[in-house]
Amino acid sequence: MKASYHKYILDFKQPSGTSRGVMTHKETWFIIIDNDHKKGIGECGILRGLSCDDRPDYEEKLAWTCANIQLGNDQLWEALIEFPSIQFGVEMAFLSLASENPFLLFPSAFTNSLKSISINGLIWMGNKAFMKQQIEVKLADGFHCLKLKIGAIDFEEELKLLSYIRQNFTPEQVEIRVDANGAFDKMEALDKLNQLSGFKLHSIEQPIQKNNTDSMSELCKMSPIPIALDEELIGVFSFEEKEQLLIKIKPQYIILKPSFVGGFRGTNEWILLAEKHNIKWWITSALESNVGLNAIAQWTYLKQNSLPQGLGTGALFTNNFDCQLEVSNGQLWFKKDKEFLFDFSQF
Repeated sequence: MKASYHKYILDFKQPSGTSRGVMTHKETWFIIIDNDHKKGIGECGILRGLSCDDRPDYEEKLAWTCANIQLGNDQLWEALIEFPSIQFGVEMAFLSLASENPFLLFPSAFTNSLKSISINGLIWMGNKAFMKQQIEVKLADGFHCLKLKIGAIDFEEELKLLSYIRQNFTPEQVEIRVDANGAFDKMEALDKLNQLSGFKLHSIEQPIQKNNTDSMSELCKMSPIPIALDEELIGVFSFEEKEQLLIKIKPQYIILKPSFVGGFRGTNEWILLAEKHNIKWWITSALESNVGLNAIAQWTYLKQNSLPQGLGTGALFTNNFDCQLEVSNGQLWFKKDKEFLFDFSQF
């Protein structure tokens, strides 16, 4: 058994804005395991500037992982504890290797095209006209849950966008989530949350920057809008630390990106603790290619979580891989009659 790693740059169809800046490209890495000419593939979905394993020794660790692939998934998972995206890539690659079809990891009613996954429509930051255009397209496409990135343009303009949605759609017709990506100053966060509350939002993700646990805990107590932790979970490795964080902050929701929290195994730990402490959760992608998104979607379906998931990112890139995933009326479907077009020989 041998393994290799390969860098791949995904190109956005249009620049995509968050409060941390505008993205035009997305770096990702593939781990390919070859065992007697049978291949398995996993994706290490790193986001530079955000992933806790965005470190100078990242590629060095990928090389070490491939050189030691014979250790197996369990031993490597422990050894890679500070590299959650590589943990996920290894976990996915071993699952892929063990499957008859390297892209069919979790057979289910979803992969048999009988059931779908409810997803949110993602609205990227930009000027008011651009965001309004995206909203209109998503609503026309049949989405009943919108997620708006906020915190980069003028706050009053963002309030007007929310007002535009609510003037046309009730909370029962369209659920609105907002994601501040830590953009609010902790001294004015509660005031902004109070202003946002008039729009009957489902939740707000990460209103203030991570590592302000005292302030975040207080916000979760005082906020008129349910708060979801996202970035706050990044870099929290041990089971004990995870539980301590949830007990201290007491969020209403947590959002789980397998590439950020140690793959399916790491995500399962967070789910176990969230359910123990009556915290709701959903799964979202970390802008992986369709290789990673396909695996995450198949696994997510098995969790039978009825909330809309954040898995509608496959169409963002010009050079993604054609796969069986398809979005229709705010639902993610797996089209079993289609083929996953991935050429192993190009890597």
